[in-house]
Amino acid sequence: MERKNLFDIRGNVTVITGGTGVLGRTIARYLALEGAEVVILGRKEEIGKEICESISAEGGHCSFLKTDVMDPDAVRGNLEEILAKYGRVDTLLNAAGGNMPGAVIPPDKTFFDLQVDQFQTVLNLNLTGTVIPTQIFLEPMVRQGKGSIINFSSMAAFRPMTRVAGYAAAKAGISNFTAFMATECAKKFGEGIRVNAIAPGFFITEQNRALLTNPDGSYTERGQDVIRQTPFGRMGDPEELCGTIHYLMSDASKFVTGTVAVVDGGFNAFAM
Repeated sequence: MERKNLFDIRGNVTVITGGTGVLGRTIARYLALEGAEVVILGRKEEIGKEICESISAEGGHCSFLKTDVMDPDAVRGNLEEILAKYGRVDTLLNAAGGNMPGAVIPPDKTFFDLQVDQFQTVLNLNLTGTVIPTQIFLEPMVRQGKGSIINFSSMAAFRPMTRVAGYAAAKAGISNFTAFMATECAKKFGEGIRVNAIAPGFFITEQNRALLTNPDGSYTERGQDVIRQTPFGRMGDPEELCGTIHYLMSDASKFVTGTVAVVDGGFNAFAM
C-alpha cells in the first residue's frame, strides 16, 4: 500500500489576499513551487503581475487578479473567475491588511490624538477585510466539503503593545474571529473545513521598515526593543512563515482548527 504524503499540496487551489507585500509574495512563491495553483489578489496590478511572471519563470503556477477586499462585489467577481478556471477553491490565505498614521499613538502624543476615522479604517481593512473574503470563498468550500482558511493575526493580538492602537484591536479581532469561524464551520458544515490563523513575530516589511530600522540598516529604538524581547535575538525571515502555512493548508493538520500558530522566535513566550 502506497503511503500518503500528508504535506502534498500539488494542485491545491490557493487564494492569497494581499499577496503583493513582502510576506505575501514570499509565501506565494513557496506554495507555487511546491505545486499549488496560486492566485494572488491585490490592488497593485502591475506588481502582482510581475510577481506571478517571476514565479512562472521558475516553474510555478501563479496568476493575479485585481481586487478590493472591502468590496464584496469585487471579491465575488474574483471568485467567479477562479471557479471558471479551476472549478474549486481549496485554501484561502487572508494576508491583506495594513496600518495608518492616525491610528497610531507615538511617544510624543496621547490617546486624545488618536484619529477615530483612521482607527476605523484600520479596523475595516484588517478585520472586515478578512471577514468579506472568508464569507465569499467559504461558499465553494462548503459545496465541495473541504477547505482550509488561514488568517493573519499578530503579536499585537496577544498583548497591548504601545503605539499600534488600531492595528492591535483589529488583529485581536482576527484571532477571535478565527476561533468563532472554526466552530461555526465545523458545527454547521462538517469537519472538512478548517479555520486557523498564523501570528508572525517581527519581520521587516515595507510597512514597518522605517519604524524598525534606520537608513543605514541599524535598528531604531523600537527595533532594539523587539530584539530584546525576542529570545532568538533577530527579526524573522519571510520564508520562515512558509512551513507553518504549508502545514495548516495540508492534510497534515487535518484535526487542527481554531488555532493561532505563533511564528515569532520566542517573542510571545518571553516574560522578563
